[in-house]
Amino acid sequence: MAKSEKEQYEVYWPRSPRQTQLKPLAKRPDTLSGKTVAQLWDFVYRGDEVFVLLEEGLRKRFPDVRFINWKEFGCTHGAGEREVVAALPGRFKELGVDAVISGMGC
Repeated sequence: MAKSEKEQYEVYWPRSPRQTQLKPLAKRPDTLSGKTVAQLWDFVYRGDEVFVLLEEGLRKRFPDVRFINWKEFGCTHGAGEREVVAALPGRFKELGVDAVISGMGC
């Protein structure tokens, strides 16, 4: 090989092709006033403390907001994760949930 020639190699992109298409976001409520907000938590990092603070702050802005505690739904991570997450749409409908705060600890 002459000095002016350069070796060339095929290169592969390390990521696979996208498997799902982007979907539009769900409609967001204009306000939390009079709404029911569910709390979800993966039991990993201080959600029990964080949700108390979130409730306090949101109640100052929206005194008539209603919260459904994370204890109502179970852990969204771990051995029972699939069952818990699969049950959420039905539980949300049953409880009249308008919005969700999902806490994840990393």
